[in-house]
Amino acid sequence: MNLLGDSLLQDVIVIIIGSGIVVIIGAIFGMLYRGIDRKLVAHMQGRVGPPIVQPFRDMQKLLMKESIIPRGAISWLFTAAPLLAIISSSVLLLYIPLFGQPALLGRYGDVILVLYLLIVPSLAFVVGGFASSSPYATVGSQREMIIMMSYELPLAVVIMAIAWKVSQVTTANPFLMSTIGSYPIWNLVGPVGSAGVILMLIALVVVTIGEAAKVPFDIAEAETEIAGGLLVEYSGRNLLMFYLADVVKAFAMVALMVALFIPYNLSPYIGVQAAFPAGIIDALFFLVKVFVVMFFSITLIRAVMARFKITQASGVYVIAMTAIALAGMLLIWVDSMI
Repeated sequence: MNLLGDSLLQDVIVIIIGSGIVVIIGAIFGMLYRGIDRKLVAHMQGRVGPPIVQPFRDMQKLLMKESIIPRGAISWLFTAAPLLAIISSSVLLLYIPLFGQPALLGRYGDVILVLYLLIVPSLAFVVGGFASSSPYATVGSQREMIIMMSYELPLAVVIMAIAWKVSQVTTANPFLMSTIGSYPIWNLVGPVGSAGVILMLIALVVVTIGEAAKVPFDIAEAETEIAGGLLVEYSGRNLLMFYLADVVKAFAMVALMVALFIPYNLSPYIGVQAAFPAGIIDALFFLVKVFVVMFFSITLIRAVMARFKITQASGVYVIAMTAIALAGMLLIWVDSMI
């Protein structure tokens, strides 16, 4: 009994310490990628742009500012919303494989749980907007709810299609990230199925933009229309928590896309077997994959497009991306029948 208790205590300690390390590293790289993204977009548009370390400077500045609660706001809800956003975004990182390693809590949750966790930060933004009593924030919250409900359907279709295909080749739980990583979708399909996977990848790229709330799907913030929308009344540490939640969620979403479609490690292909150098190589390869996915799914698109109207954005997800994801699922099914 003592041995069992000691083992359980050790597991809890490892999870607690590991969670802190994962969240800190994820937040650091999330802000670093945010800085790189802003710099690249500025150069594409003929501007100088802020320095890459600007997100870290923004964080430092917000730490020193006062958190003001507006008159008429629901104060406890207004304060709790950013805390809920940063906690839920941080927990996301614990269920997604990062840096070429299995997810820290991968044994205790699957990709369905990740879907639910992706919703929570958006709900926290919505709740915070409504709680602030600002008409601009209320409009932003309404828009965020519409966008959130729109992109969840194509995202769910993509994940269900991948899990269904994986379930055909293994008796393990096909919704576990470890199972999906062990059976990359590209290895399970033929030419027809590959075309379907490409369609689903396109759908997930567009979903990633919405999850990250970037142009052309940043309608909920829209500084030139509703003065920042959801976050117009936030300041100081409360705004910092929302800022970090947004950065971490965007990093987690890109990492999820990598885990679903590019779950490969580099070390086995170059013959590196020693644990430490293999871990370094796979971690660096993961960062490269994240950068490439971020560049094509966020940076490039927001550099060349303008903001959609809310009806246009909803239509893109509900009609176009859902149809593309379903077409991809159908092609995978046809491939399995050939």
